[in-house]
Amino acid sequence: MTINISENPAELGKLAGSSAADFIRASIDKRGACNIILATGTSQFETLNQLLEEPDINWSKVVVFHLDEYIDLPITHPASFRKYLKERFVEKVDTLQSVFFIDGEVDPKDECKRLGEAIHKHPIDVALIGIGENGHLAFNDPPADFETDDPFIVVELDEECRKQQFNEGWFPNIEAVPRKAISMSIKQILKSRHIFCSVPDRRKAKAVKDCLEKEVSNFHPASILQQHPNCRIFLDTASAALLTIK
Repeated sequence: MTINISENPAELGKLAGSSAADFIRASIDKRGACNIILATGTSQFETLNQLLEEPDINWSKVVVFHLDEYIDLPITHPASFRKYLKERFVEKVDTLQSVFFIDGEVDPKDECKRLGEAIHKHPIDVALIGIGENGHLAFNDPPADFETDDPFIVVELDEECRKQQFNEGWFPNIEAVPRKAISMSIKQILKSRHIFCSVPDRRKAKAVKDCLEKEVSNFHPASILQQHPNCRIFLDTASAALLTIK
């Protein structure tokens, strides 16, 4: 695991997006294809923007998966991650080979099965992810399930996670934040050949410290990234503020 610290979120996003783009291009050059994971949320704004600006990526060779989606939230809702990815990324690139959105409006078990079968056929080359205020990866809140082999699972969102979604402005009140979601599992995320983790903002500083400096624990889900051989963490000075070693 390597850690990069930038002066601000824009610089962080530019570095993360450009670093990920190098590996996307390399995968296409080597294999003729690239399978990627895209995260959502405010932490990914700058990273996705930079990825969109990167030259010489043949997007028709790219397959996209996304990390998580609320259950029973319409795609028209401002907080829908399908809506986020469609508007902020998919509709802004040339034709992708395919996109596997998580549909939270169908039977969750069937959807987990469908996505699991799809990702089994498309091993992930590059994952762009973030870390939540409670240390979660995707919607794997603490204590996260480190053991399941299921690629996608149904999860209960804890109160800290739900508060984060409300405080970021996605919902009118905390009661409106869904309590369940479909999430890519921890083991599935770790199967990615390369992981690029963007974590801006002072409100993430404690989670960053807990996950990067404490022992690996499912009470700090993103701490599992310490065990990945090709993980790059991108911080700004605010999110890195509590780190002992910088």
